[in-house]
Amino acid sequence: MLDRPLRSRSLSDIGLRNEAKKARPDARPQAWKNRKRIHWNTLRIFSGRARRRWSWIIRRSRTASVGQAPNSTAPLAIVLLILAGCSCLAPVVPAQAGLDEPRVRARALGIVIGSYEPGPLNAITDVAGVSVGQTTLISGDGPLKPGLGPVRTGVTVVIPRDDVWHKKVPAGSFVLNGTGEMTGLAWVAESGFLEYPIALTNTLNVPRVANGVMSWMIARYPEIGITDDTLTPVVAECDDGRLNDIQGRHVSETDVVKALDSASSGVVQEGSVGAGTGMVSYGFKGGIGTASRRLPETEGGYTIGVLVNANHGRRPELVVGRVPVGRLYEPVPPVAQALVPGQSEGSIIVIIATDAPLDGRQLTRLAKRAALGLARTGSTARHGSGDFMLAFSTANTIPHYPKEPTFQQTHLADTHLNPLITATVDATEEAILNALTMATTVVGRDSHRIDAISLSRLRAILDHQAK
Repeated sequence: MLDRPLRSRSLSDIGLRNEAKKARPDARPQAWKNRKRIHWNTLRIFSGRARRRWSWIIRRSRTASVGQAPNSTAPLAIVLLILAGCSCLAPVVPAQAGLDEPRVRARALGIVIGSYEPGPLNAITDVAGVSVGQTTLISGDGPLKPGLGPVRTGVTVVIPRDDVWHKKVPAGSFVLNGTGEMTGLAWVAESGFLEYPIALTNTLNVPRVANGVMSWMIARYPEIGITDDTLTPVVAECDDGRLNDIQGRHVSETDVVKALDSASSGVVQEGSVGAGTGMVSYGFKGGIGTASRRLPETEGGYTIGVLVNANHGRRPELVVGRVPVGRLYEPVPPVAQALVPGQSEGSIIVIIATDAPLDGRQLTRLAKRAALGLARTGSTARHGSGDFMLAFSTANTIPHYPKEPTFQQTHLADTHLNPLITATVDATEEAILNALTMATTVVGRDSHRIDAISLSRLRAILDHQAK
């Protein structure tokens, strides 16, 4: 059955319409043509069944206005009123809108992850004693000249505490997908502790950055390798070759020492800085992100801090606050995808710090849970992705060659781990989102351009989904 009675048209009706057509000039007024153009430009936002439906509405509105003046705006007004009142339409905000707008963190956009409050800085440095330093290298433009540039790279370091060589921290790690490298994990797994800074950089720069960490450590502890142990630095990598002359290995030992010497316990720069300078995440500009959570006193009052280097994911996978932003956003440009089929699909490094009294086994469990925060943003840890997590605790000190055969440590019962697990998952998710919202657009080698996510577009998508 039809929703409305079928309307028949008599020969007289057709004749009247033909006479009306003859009465109109052959050349329609320009205003009418402009109005028609506007109608169809409006219709371009629709497709398929919706376009046919709106075409029918416009035809009916034109028929209703046959007796009006040629420059009447009635048909257009009807369409615009219907469009304005239709709440089912997706917000129309250009994807490039707001690329020059000030970058803000996810929480400033109204994106609140979980129920626990962040620390004062909402950063890994909210964990007392933890410091972060970064060196950013940007130089050159235009075509790639292997070994020379353009350069879009850097190094980020995390120092667990002062004099970590003599006051080691319990640590644990987890590899979600091993297409990549984080050096030094074998010793962390064997010993259950960490005794030097953690460094993040690009893939081909790992040896030089490791040299920089060793030079910095030897300058402070000259007995290393002579009357004291040697060291195997922890250096984690991501591939920044889409924007950077990665063959040039431009991060020098001097750059690493500079980052270590400048490390502070204050605000952490995020986005396109340090090791994150050339990173791409979910088809947008990625990089460094951080977040923290502070448990209520009833649950221990502990702090969890997370720092990530986000260089992972495909555009359609991105989820923000349970909203499939990646599928609602515009398609990703080819340069923001893997360069050739089967090439590395990126990586992510997650560093977790806490002041909760955990041992290496418990910290390994915490590192595993960071993968859940990663998954909340849409990642599936693809075959070509390197996803490495490292967690440490500053609550206890493991002495350097203790004189006594035993030493005491405070130990949190496993039955009280749940709040820390939740906080780790939430902080990891927010750190990744902060990397995206704080990153700025970067143009790198061969004029490859990776756009930062448009905050206005992101906000429009989230607001629409919340209705």
